[in-house]
Amino acid sequence: MSHRVSSALLPLHALLFAVVVLLSGLTGPAHAQSTAFKLAVAEAAADDPALAAFYKARDYKGLWTTNRDRNRRSALLKALDKAWVHGLPEARYDAVGLRQAFGAAKDPRARGLLDVRASKVFLQYAQDIQSGALTPSRVDSAIVRALPRRDRGEQIAAFSKSNPSRFIKALPPSSGAYTRLLKAKLEMEKTIGAGGWGPQVKASKLKPGQTGPAVIALRDRLIRMGYLKRTVSASYDAALQVAVQKFQRDHGLATDGVAAKITLGELNVEPQQRLQSILVGLERERWMNFNLGKRHIMVNIPDFHARVNENGKEVFATRVVVGKNTSDRRTPEFSDEMDHMVINPTWNVPRSIATKEYLPKFQQDPNAHSYLRLIDASGRVVDRASVDFTQMTARNFPFDIKQPPSNRNALGLVKFMFPNKHNIYLHDTPAKSLFGRESRAYSHGCVRVADPFDFAYELLSKQESNPEGFFKTQLAKGKETWVYLDKVVPVHLVYQTAFAPAKGNVQFRRDVYGRDAKLWSALSKAGVVPRAVQS
Repeated sequence: MSHRVSSALLPLHALLFAVVVLLSGLTGPAHAQSTAFKLAVAEAAADDPALAAFYKARDYKGLWTTNRDRNRRSALLKALDKAWVHGLPEARYDAVGLRQAFGAAKDPRARGLLDVRASKVFLQYAQDIQSGALTPSRVDSAIVRALPRRDRGEQIAAFSKSNPSRFIKALPPSSGAYTRLLKAKLEMEKTIGAGGWGPQVKASKLKPGQTGPAVIALRDRLIRMGYLKRTVSASYDAALQVAVQKFQRDHGLATDGVAAKITLGELNVEPQQRLQSILVGLERERWMNFNLGKRHIMVNIPDFHARVNENGKEVFATRVVVGKNTSDRRTPEFSDEMDHMVINPTWNVPRSIATKEYLPKFQQDPNAHSYLRLIDASGRVVDRASVDFTQMTARNFPFDIKQPPSNRNALGLVKFMFPNKHNIYLHDTPAKSLFGRESRAYSHGCVRVADPFDFAYELLSKQESNPEGFFKTQLAKGKETWVYLDKVVPVHLVYQTAFAPAKGNVQFRRDVYGRDAKLWSALSKAGVVPRAVQS
């Protein structure tokens, strides 16, 4: 039998394989079929280096298309049929088309092309469910998280040697946070399938003691949400007030028991929108599918809290202030490692703040903010009286600005460092009043801590027998002191507007930066479709 191959139609990798076949001089129907299959595999895999190497290592033998591969096919198709359960873009995998192709591929070439197609679908699904269907930085440049992507070649090689069902079942994140959010997704889908939470509450403010149709609507909506037992009471009584407080707590609001504008706004959010938040939350959890650290710090930006978790349990929590919602101040999302704290820190004013905020004030009054020191290129303190600030611009301003340690220092009395290219850190602040506010997005991007001393004691507790005494001794010196941690502590700056704690109801927070809206738009475009489930 003659083997005729058109080099113009084959990629280089497949062409080289064809040459090997031609040189072998082997003939016969069985060999011809095998050759046609392998040529098709080599051709289809040529544009994917990982798959090309994988198939070459197994002499271009199939993975999906023989009778012995039916368990593997079944496991993959079953997983793709349930991709929507995880909030994945199921259209991306085309389970229906793939299933039809398995039934229709009869000749060796069709099976060879299909084998590689199935491998590509498997790798796409595996990547999506393990570490996310989106590349976050493409959606929002402030999401600079490094995704835990697996090596594609290693992934499919491991799969080829494993029990297919068990391997695929182990792909999703195994964290409690992900599992609980999946459960919350199913419950929200059932809520939507059952008709939602009923009519919205039409009022500007409702408070204890009131009666009327709006109070009844508030009562009925809270009953359907599960915050209030069934009752015929038509007044804003004590039971309704407690229900409102529970709702407020689960949505990060002040728990005053009064249904004012913000509380009513959150109450009137429909379950379809809450489901979108959960779907975005699942995607974010997939981005975090790596070892967070036995002991780690989690800063949830829209929750305005920092928490220290150890062995899966929260051991410390504090309110925080995060970056203001402007393009140059929003706190980015990333992970790094805290390795030291600075007690009595000097504030090295970022150049952007120096030129945008302080230079205009110096131009009006050279002695403005007299507690700040101007430092020249030689490291000397500059006498402001000798400087004509009116001749300076943001571009040619020649000085560094520093604020020495003091109670008035913008960083307070301690800052917590996890060195990173974004120049973001956690720190104390003299502006304590902001911690009493419900929404706390006011900083230049760094994270201000409400209880910095207690935070320091917690961090030092693993290396000092008397962490509080040690800290206060260093503080009393009044000079800048660096204290290194014996063991670095991972820090994760995240943005979860929907999360499910180990105890209690699923929590929702407002989309303070509009990032969830961007992510939902991207997920929707990728093919994620919310569903209603009939219970």
